[in-house]
Amino acid sequence: MDSQPGLIALFGSGETAPMGRRVHEALMRSLRPPICAVILETPAGFQPNSAWVAGRLAEFIRERLQNFHPEVTVVPARRRDGPFSTDNPQLNAPLLKANYVFMGPGSPTYAVRHLKGTWAWEVICARQRMGAVLAFASAMAIAAGAWTLPVYEIYKVGEDPFWAQGLNLFGPYGLELAIVSHWDNTEGGPNLDTRCGFMGVERMERLIAMLPPATTLLGIDEHTAVVLDFANGTAWVMGRGGATIRKGKVEQVFSSGETFPLTLLGEPRIPPLEEGLSPAVVETVLRAEEKEATIPPEVWALVAEREEARQARDWARADRLRDQIRALGFVVEDTRAGPRLRPVKEGHR
Repeated sequence: MDSQPGLIALFGSGETAPMGRRVHEALMRSLRPPICAVILETPAGFQPNSAWVAGRLAEFIRERLQNFHPEVTVVPARRRDGPFSTDNPQLNAPLLKANYVFMGPGSPTYAVRHLKGTWAWEVICARQRMGAVLAFASAMAIAAGAWTLPVYEIYKVGEDPFWAQGLNLFGPYGLELAIVSHWDNTEGGPNLDTRCGFMGVERMERLIAMLPPATTLLGIDEHTAVVLDFANGTAWVMGRGGATIRKGKVEQVFSSGETFPLTLLGEPRIPPLEEGLSPAVVETVLRAEEKEATIPPEVWALVAEREEARQARDWARADRLRDQIRALGFVVEDTRAGPRLRPVKEGHR
């Protein structure tokens, strides 16, 4: 596999705020068009309004990032079993061509329970290793770690502090992480410490002591994102706050705009595509990639140039570019989600 892994953005919160928009713009600029964005309902799948939650994220991408002409699909994969299963290849088929996967609020432990080992999650991992961008916020950012903070169980239900196993997205990359979003939260006011992901500083110290020695804690402030770039071995912070890296008693804080090496989080490596994934899923993803790759790069370049002409209302130039695209064997169709390509039928050029 020649492609480099895609960027992974972890939001402490604010994924649809003005700060979040700037992060999404930076992520989308790293991709070759077209942008095929998929949003899964899974983290909030237990909520009766999970479709609304995912729909709100989709609306944000369509309206606030329209300059990238993203094609946005919401996949109602709400749980492991039933008619909306994360293990259903037909329901989750849009992931096969996705180069931008976005998930956000909900319950971290629910997300782990209904994604771990499923067809959808393995496709997401494979696509990211092949260059797709992942944007995970709030609950989903927590769920992505090797160890997951059971926020609801501790903060709302009153269970004693503990860590649950996470999706371990970063394990194959050599990083054992525990990710905590909402690191600087102050919703509790002067009478209740809700910093450190609603745990409070005192309780978080106990939780950190429970982590295995090899685990690094990554705390992300609200309205802040940490973007991990495994291809270049670096990460950077964007937003109004900062990122806290904690290993045992040693703590480092990086402010917005700062970059740090991934070696601060572990021993980074780039895994082979097939590592830890089902061979059948990998084969399915590769077949889908081969089909997508039949569209030459020069055609996509003409599509992008035509979109620029359309934005400038230069209709004559846009028509000429459309004809050039057709001469190369593809018809460009203008949709609300952006331009789409389909092959010209034989004999109809």
